[in-house]
Parts: sequence; C-alpha cells; structure tokens
Amino acid sequence: MRLSSRHEVTIGSREEEKARESSVCCFNALKERGLPCTCSGHTNQEAVDMADIVILAIPFKHVESTLSTLTGLSGKIVISPVNPMEKRDFFVFTPPPEGSAALLIRRLLPPGTRICTAFNTVAANKWRALGEELDLAIPVCGDDAAAKTVVMDLVNSIPKIRAYDAGPLAVSGMVECLTPLLLNIARYNKMRDVGIQFR
Repeated sequence: MRLSSRHEVTIGSREEEKARESSVCCFNALKERGLPCTCSGHTNQEAVDMADIVILAIPFKHVESTLSTLTGLSGKIVISPVNPMEKRDFFVFTPPPEGSAALLIRRLLPPGTRICTAFNTVAANKWRALGEELDLAIPVCGDDAAAKTVVMDLVNSIPKIRAYDAGPLAVSGMVECLTPLLLNIARYNKMRDVGIQFR
C-alpha cells in the first residue's frame, strides 16, 4: 500500500486468488484516501516474471520452499526483508548456518541475482497505518553497488522514510537481529510497533 501509489506493484502468492484479493484491498484503501494505486495480483512465478525488483515478503520458514518453485530471478534485484527468529519466552534471533536469511537466499538463488536486504525493521502494522507518516530509518545491505542505489531510491520514495547504506550483504545478520530486539523492547516496555531512527 505504501509503494503502489508511486510504483507499479505486482503481488504474488501461491494462491492467485489471495493475491488478487490483496490487490483489491490495496486499491480500495488508497482510493478512500484519494490516492492513485497501480496494483495487481498474480501467481508467484507471474509476479517474478513481471517484476524488475522482487521483494521476498515471506516468513523465514517458507524461504526455501518458495524459492525452489521460482525461476527467472537471475539478473533481477531481489530484496530480502526476511528475519529468522522464533518466539519463545522472548523473541530470539535464529539465523541459518550461513549467518543470515539474506546469505541463505543468496545461496539458493542463481548466480547473477542482485540481492539486498531492506525493510527488515518496520512493523507490519506501521505499513498498514496509512494515516501515519513513518519517520523511520531503513538499513540497506548489499554487494552490488548499483542495485543498492536502486533499492535505497525505492525506500526513499516513501515519504519520511530514509534509507541508510549499512554495508555489504555480510552485514545482513546484524540488521535481521534488530527485529527480535525491537519486539522484545516493545513487549517489556509496553510499547507498540517500535522502529529505529538514526540522529
């Protein structure tokens, strides 16, 4: 919803009807606010085929099974907002042997895929609260300088959000572990939807 008033967004799902329902929901939410919306729903593979930039907005537990069904990602920019974590007595960062979800994704994808991490630290409720401006920082990691610039421009296209270059993809684990930290801070301090900012 935050992107589709400024960019052409294609939602993918294993169940195409769910993607179509999400696109209609997005359109209606923006229309109520008098905002334009370019959003459509398709299968995951169709979404990949149509996209210049792919955002893997999926839970960590579904990463391998989802990527195993997709082709055509080589050469595309792929953004990972995936955070490997578990809810136990508190939220715990549980990275794969590679050290981060992003590094696992790099291993699973074909050579030439241009992988960056971004959007990891923004709560879903914040994205949905369209009446609120998001005065937040988004760390971006990646090894391809040109791809990182494209991703940072995408982040900065959302009003009040600012992208920060956080370094190479090897730093992604540091970014991913911020989310369980933020959830624990929110829980133990009776806060909601905690984010980060750099001053």
